[in-house]
Amino acid sequence: MARLDRYILAQLLWVFGFFALVLVAVTWVNRAVRLFDQLIGDGQPLLVFLEFTLLSLPMLVRTVLPVAAFVAAIYVTLNLIRSSEVAVMQAAGLSPWRLARPVALFGLIVAVFLALLMHFLIPAARTQLADRQAEIAQNITAGLLQAGVFQHPGEGLTVYIADITPDGGLRGVFLSDHRADHRGGGQGIDYTARSALIVPERSGPKLVMIDGFAQVFDRRSGRLFTTTFEDFTYDLGALIGPAGRGRSVQELPTRALIDPDDALLAETRASRAQLAQELAARLTDPLMALATAMLGFAVLIAGGFSRLGFWRPVLLAVVLLALVQVLANVLAGQALRAPGRAWLTGVPLIVALGTVALILARASWRRRVAP
Repeated sequence: MARLDRYILAQLLWVFGFFALVLVAVTWVNRAVRLFDQLIGDGQPLLVFLEFTLLSLPMLVRTVLPVAAFVAAIYVTLNLIRSSEVAVMQAAGLSPWRLARPVALFGLIVAVFLALLMHFLIPAARTQLADRQAEIAQNITAGLLQAGVFQHPGEGLTVYIADITPDGGLRGVFLSDHRADHRGGGQGIDYTARSALIVPERSGPKLVMIDGFAQVFDRRSGRLFTTTFEDFTYDLGALIGPAGRGRSVQELPTRALIDPDDALLAETRASRAQLAQELAARLTDPLMALATAMLGFAVLIAGGFSRLGFWRPVLLAVVLLALVQVLANVLAGQALRAPGRAWLTGVPLIVALGTVALILARASWRRRVAP
C-alpha cells in the first residue's frame, strides 16, 4: 500500500471511529430510556436492563455504521480540500479515480465488519434476546398464579384467583379488562368464572374460563350487558408474552436462508419471499457502507475547491444518499412480494455505485479538458 493511501486511510478510520461511537451512543441512549421505562416498570432488576441493552447493541451498530462511513468520508475529504492537499495531489498527476482508492479500501473494511455483524453477531444476539424475553414472560406468568392476590399486569387490567388446585387448576377467577376504557373507548368487560385453566400455545398463553359470566359496561350509553358462558377463551399473550416461540427470520443463520424447507417456514411463520429478501439483504447491505463512503467522497472531489463554501456539494451528497435509501425502502417492499424479486434488494447498491462511477468519470474528464 502506498504511503498516500495509508495517510488517507488512517484519517478515515480515526474519524469513522469517533463518529460511529457518537452515533451509537446517541441512538443507544434514546432506546435505552424507553427500554428502561418498560423493564423497570414491569419490576425487572437493573441487571436485566443492562443485559437487554447489550444484546441490542449489534442491531444499533448495524444501523449506524453506513452513516458513520458516509460522515467520515465527507469530513476527511473536506479537510483535504481545505488544506489544499487535494490540489497538490492532482497537480502531481493523481486522478480522482486514484484518490478514491483509499476511500474504497476504507469502505471495504467497514463492509467486512458489517458482514460479520449481519451473518453471525446479529442472529446470535437476536436469538439470545428472544430467549430472555420468553424467560421473563414465563416469570410474569408465574407471578399471575398467586391465590388470594389482586394482580395488575397492565394498565386497566386486574386478575384475581381465589384458589389454585394441586394440578394447576384455577378456582374463583375474576378478570377485569378496562384497557379500552382507559384509552377513551368507553367500554370495560369483567369476567367471572367458577374455574379456569392456563393453556400454553405458540401464539401465546390462553386463559380458558369455565362456567362463568361476563359484564360489559358501556360508559358512553350507561348501559350494562350481562351474558353467561360455559367456556370462554381469553388471550393472555398481550399481557405476558408467548409461552412457546419459534425463531424469527432475523434469528436464522445465513446457511438456513439459502434453501429453507417447509419445517423452517412453519417455525418462522414466514414466506419464502421474506427469507429470500433477508438473505439478499445480508449479502448486499454490508456493501452499502462502501457505496455511502464513495458517494460522499465523489461528490466533494467533483465539486473541487470553492471560496463560497462547501455546503452545496455536502447537501447534494446528503440528498443522493437519501434518494438511495428511499429507493431501498421501496424495493424492499417489492422484494417481499415474491421470492423471485429478491434481486431487487441489490438495485440500490448498484445505483449508488453507478452514480459514484459517473461522478468520478465526469470529474476525470473535466480535468483532462481543462486548459
